[in-house]
This record gives sequence, structure tokens and C-alpha cells, in this order.
Amino acid sequence: MLGNWVKTGLLMAAIVALFGAVGALLGGGRGMLLALMLGAGINFWAYWFSDKMVLRLYRAQEVDERTSPQLYGTVRELAHSADLPMPRVYLIDEAQPNAFATGRNPEHAAVAATTGILQLLSERELRAVLGHELTHVRHRDILTSTITASIAGAISTLAQFGLFFGGRDDDNRNPVLALLVLILAPIAAMLIQLAISRAREYDADRGGAEISKDPRALADALSKIERYAKGLPLETAETHPATAQMMIINPLSGGGLSGLFATHPPTEERIRRLLAMAV
Repeated sequence: MLGNWVKTGLLMAAIVALFGAVGALLGGGRGMLLALMLGAGINFWAYWFSDKMVLRLYRAQEVDERTSPQLYGTVRELAHSADLPMPRVYLIDEAQPNAFATGRNPEHAAVAATTGILQLLSERELRAVLGHELTHVRHRDILTSTITASIAGAISTLAQFGLFFGGRDDDNRNPVLALLVLILAPIAAMLIQLAISRAREYDADRGGAEISKDPRALADALSKIERYAKGLPLETAETHPATAQMMIINPLSGGGLSGLFATHPPTEERIRRLLAMAV
């Protein structure tokens, strides 16, 4: 687990450095400063408002013990076991089985689940999935993923600006190298973002198994969700693919270089690790 935290820290440092490098390429020292200021502004907005935006995108409805006793009661039980504040609980009217957590810290967190996941999973499996999401809350993974997604998007925007309008006028700059940087920087940023997301998922699986005390149930849940999600499209995720990394299983239909550009680790490997815990 410590190794994943170190890896995440190094990857986040790399994506910030890449952001500054693109800014410097477009405008020298001043460009780097402006890029970092833009990144700070994006992160400030993401820190305070991204959770509300995501819940609104998915048309999530807040529930309580009266309107959704099973979901709310299970989250309350697990939050108490994990010594976490009670998060807000939301239900999304979607057939695809999936779930996610959002919020800037444990005191301002929310857990959302689709109606499809409530219908598909057993009580044990649902507890394990919600334990996974509460681990994301405990580790502040939502903030980490939001920051990296915001910076990756900003790098892409800066690179597009540079390709269309050109960078700083510098006779010493190699134009071919500059063009390569502007083309490859968004790809590198996306790969770093995805690597961070995959590392956090492994840790959340382990934490979810520990909170629910049932790694086999989480393995069974992942297998079920993966199997059913492929045949049930989640239109909001398809329209806003940047939100896909929040889900417990990748909700996108995918295709092409799916392994390289996957927002989640291979489900088979996640299940293998969980079954090893169970043994």
C-alpha cells in the first residue's frame, strides 16, 4: 500500500511538471508561471465544486433511511466501522450496475450507487462495494483524481492552443521538438492520470475488503458488475468520459487500445488479489 502512495505522489509531481513544461514552451518563464496559476485556479474550483457537478451530471437523488433503507443503512454501518463521518448517500436511476464516491474530504463526502447495482448484488456483495467506495473517501482519492483530471485537461487545452496559434518566438527553439512536445504532452498527461487511477483502485479494493471483512464478496461483486456493465451503456459516462475513473468498474463501452488507455486495472487482476486476501 505504501508503494502505491509513493507511486501516486511521483506521478502527480510528473503531471504538474509536464504542465509547467508546456507553459514554458508556449511562453517561456512567464508562460510557465501563467500555466501554474491556471492549474492552481482549476484545482481550487475542482476542490470546492467538482462533487456537486458530478452528482448533477448523473441526476443523483439524495436518499435517507426512509427512502432507501438498505443503501443508507449499509453505508452508515460501514462508515461507523471505518471511523468515518457519515457521508451523504445518493441513488442514480440507471440500469448499469456501478457506484462511486465523491467529495473533497471525509467531512464533505458522498457515496452514489445506481439502481442497477442494488438489483444485481447480494447484501454481502453490496457491503463490499460500499466499503471500496468508503476507502476512496478515507484516502482522499476523489481529490487526487479530480486534481489530476483537471491538470490533464488543462495540458490538453494548452497544447491545442500552441498547435493552433504557435508558442513563443524563440530562434533557439527547435520547432520540430516543440511540435512533438505539443502533440505528445496531452497523451503523456492522460497516461499519467490513468496510472494514478489504477494505483488508487488496487488500494481501494484492499481497503474495501478490510472494511467489509469479506474480500471474496468484493471479488464476486466485481465479476458480476463487469459482466453486466458491458451490455448496459451508461450514457452520462459516455458523454462525459472524464468521470469514468470514479466508478468501481469502467462504465465505458471502450474499444481500440483499451488496455493502454483503461481507467481501471484489469478486473481479473483485481479479483486475483482479493481472492489471495481471502486465502
